[in-house]
Amino acid sequence: MQQEQQAVRDGDRTTVRDVTFPGATGADLSATLELPDGRPRGYAIMAHCFTCSSDAHATTRISQQLAGRGYAVLRFDFTGLGDSGGDFAETTFTTNVEDLVAAARWMGREWGQVGLLVGHSFGGPAVVAAAGQIDSVRAVSTIGAPASPEHVQHLLADARPSEQGEDRLRVDIGGRPFVIGRQFLHDISEQSQTERLRTLDAAILVLHSPQDQVVGIEEAATIFAAAGHPRSFVSLDGADHLLSDPADAEFAAGIVAAWAGRYLPDPVTAAADVTGGQDEAAPREEAAQAVATAQVTQPVLEGVRVSERAADAGYAHTAEAGGHTWVLDEPTAAGGDDDGPDPYQVLLSALGACTSMTMRMYARRKGWDYGTTTVTVRHSRIHARDCQECETTEGRLERIDRSIAVDPALSEEQREALLRIADKCPVHRTLTGTVEIFTELEPEDA
Repeated sequence: MQQEQQAVRDGDRTTVRDVTFPGATGADLSATLELPDGRPRGYAIMAHCFTCSSDAHATTRISQQLAGRGYAVLRFDFTGLGDSGGDFAETTFTTNVEDLVAAARWMGREWGQVGLLVGHSFGGPAVVAAAGQIDSVRAVSTIGAPASPEHVQHLLADARPSEQGEDRLRVDIGGRPFVIGRQFLHDISEQSQTERLRTLDAAILVLHSPQDQVVGIEEAATIFAAAGHPRSFVSLDGADHLLSDPADAEFAAGIVAAWAGRYLPDPVTAAADVTGGQDEAAPREEAAQAVATAQVTQPVLEGVRVSERAADAGYAHTAEAGGHTWVLDEPTAAGGDDDGPDPYQVLLSALGACTSMTMRMYARRKGWDYGTTTVTVRHSRIHARDCQECETTEGRLERIDRSIAVDPALSEEQREALLRIADKCPVHRTLTGTVEIFTELEPEDA
């Protein structure tokens, strides 16, 4: 069922359609599709906050503003909420994610492949989780979102048994009564959100207000630190959690629209891809790299302490991180005692391990089972004129060669996918991005 109406906001003409589609549990989900005037520059899904609906201020205003900027945006009520069918007490964070995947499937079939996911509040971790199951997604944005779905547990602290059964709890949220299933609590505690952020095969934009009294700004810092490049952060200074001021919603939507344009394929190019035309991956990767090298990252609070073993002989050092220690040294040919790998070997080992870990995380998410992986990494210096892929032709360049041995039982398609994801390894992105190192002497009394 579809009902259509025209809307004009700030001079931008859009079409609003009320639609329904089957959700993950089979229930019909109620949705609103905001269409721009003319060919959409991209297709997006907007996910609402916990126990909210798609009519929430932040959800509607962001969707309307994105439509006014050329995006076709689908916002819908999760199962059991708003006008959607189903029983909310039977839902979990996982079913929310599955509803998003179902929405993307419907959108791709009826309109166009979804390239952008936007999640407000609890919808933020949901779109991060869903992105790994929607191959067409190239950009993910969170707005006032917690780093993990477990953040909502404080809202459920006063939950009490429901008369509907032992497996159900009654809770008041925002003055409204809800019944949730005990499986919801178990499900949110089982989510590996940090792993999802680390292996996210899409650009991510984190928007958050320092004045947010519902989801603290430290949640945005956690998301940003866990995600790899390309990642961006924009402060919604002065905004409240619900973006009650339309000007804040307009600002946020403008940032998302401009940022996402770097990653979503041109509609004409995308259409050519469907029919076997040119591949849009190369320009997308170039755009991703351009943004990655332009971002200013926050300092990482955790680090490694490296201490010299002795001042009068050798070069051995002990490194400490958390509860772990290891030794670095120079080979005997360089005046060391060869008590451990040299600094370059440790650097290369970090890249090799990160590569294999990232591939394994991706494979587990895809449900692929295969044997162990071996990564061999070598460092060398070459003349720039000998590098055909390099931009400069002068001087000498640092070069790292990486060879990955995987289970031969993997299909060619799986091997190619794992090779692509290897370059998404966070250490790889750090080494190939713009890195600034700030050095200072510690105070004498430190």
